[in-house]
Amino acid sequence: MQFDFNEEDDLSIQKFEHMLKTNEVGFFDSDEFEQIIEHYLETGKMAVARKAIKLGISQHPTSVNLKLFRAEMLIFDNQIELAHAALNELYEIQPQNAEIYIQKANLFSKTEEHQKAIELLQTALSYTPDQSDVYNLIGMEYLFLEDYSNAKINFMKCLEIDDTDYSALYNVIYCFDFLQEHEEAIDYLNLFLDKNPYSEVAWHQVGKQYFDLKQYEKSLAAFEFAIISDDHFVGAYLEKGKVLEKLGRFNEAIANYQITLKLDDPTSFAYLRLGKCFEKLGAHEEAIKYFKQTVKEDPLLDKGWLAIVNFYCKSMDYQKALGYIEKAIEIDGENALYWTKYAKLNKRLNFFEEAEYGYRRAIELGNYELSTWLDRADILLVLGEVEAMISNLTNGLEFYPEQTELEFRLAGAYCLRGEWVKGKFYLQNALKRDAEFLIIWEELFPQLLDHQEILPLIQS
Repeated sequence: MQFDFNEEDDLSIQKFEHMLKTNEVGFFDSDEFEQIIEHYLETGKMAVARKAIKLGISQHPTSVNLKLFRAEMLIFDNQIELAHAALNELYEIQPQNAEIYIQKANLFSKTEEHQKAIELLQTALSYTPDQSDVYNLIGMEYLFLEDYSNAKINFMKCLEIDDTDYSALYNVIYCFDFLQEHEEAIDYLNLFLDKNPYSEVAWHQVGKQYFDLKQYEKSLAAFEFAIISDDHFVGAYLEKGKVLEKLGRFNEAIANYQITLKLDDPTSFAYLRLGKCFEKLGAHEEAIKYFKQTVKEDPLLDKGWLAIVNFYCKSMDYQKALGYIEKAIEIDGENALYWTKYAKLNKRLNFFEEAEYGYRRAIELGNYELSTWLDRADILLVLGEVEAMISNLTNGLEFYPEQTELEFRLAGAYCLRGEWVKGKFYLQNALKRDAEFLIIWEELFPQLLDHQEILPLIQS
């Protein structure tokens, strides 16, 4: 396909790509180059954007806008010094060009000099017709500084200029949430709704604020208004379902979750909540059907696998529960929750070696709960691995240095190895902290209760 490279029409991008394929060099005016470059930046084709910038500047060496694109690309490529030099050169030419200040701010933001970036953006406000965009950038810089109050103020200014900027609205609410200002968020949203009474996004956010405050009836009303404003708003149906669950209205929650399955592609969240609702109603076949749909939709969702496992545990079908947790581990073997559940199920089934391995993997993956250290220690005792038991309990004491249950077990383990000095040391410490836990010895170390080394400590 041949193009006239001097023709100004809507085919500038196709013409440019044709030029790249044929190695021909054609002429584009500066506006065409801007359109071409914007296209490739937006689509993430940086290499082609660089070629367009280079060719554009070669054909239009005085174009400030094309040089601004070059500066933006230098910033993207982390060529900080070159970007500074390019922007300073442009500032000398057009000191009142807002985009120069914006790109300078972008440069400082990238080097984590956020306060300098804010100062430049505030200057840009004086020169730009698009103040909403600049306020949004200032808000983001304040977020980087974790100054949520000032971030909130600037996102609010975005909305004062453009009340359809829902990304700014979400950012305002994010700031309110971080500051735990739920009541204030509701007041702000109500003011917003006075001007935009059919804003489904605002009603949705009001509902979420009331939900966080546990004011479920008000939350429910807000989500209903969101649905009235847009009866295809999937998020509102999902949130309404959650509220109805809290109110114990499970059949109504099911109806709302099922609506979402018809409006859009099914989500693992909707399947999971449907399963939970049917389980609450005692409809076990429906419950397990939806739990299985959950993991089919999203095999990496641990809540789905754990829901299936817990379902079979409640039915006392531990072998089947174990089978499903093994499937989960095959998919994600780095999930500590899976290994903990695997260990507990094997322990219940008296598969002690497998249970010990499960607890060991859970600890390796970051499960440092007290119960994990204790359960693994007890299993190691059953397996006769006293040295490993001591190592496990010693590690556990690093996380829980004053935990009596760990010390009683460690005392017993040392005594079993004949290390009476260490054993009596930990036993004395444990007895001082809480003598009632001596019952642990009666259960785990009955052979030590009448030992001549121990009896005097217990009876004192």
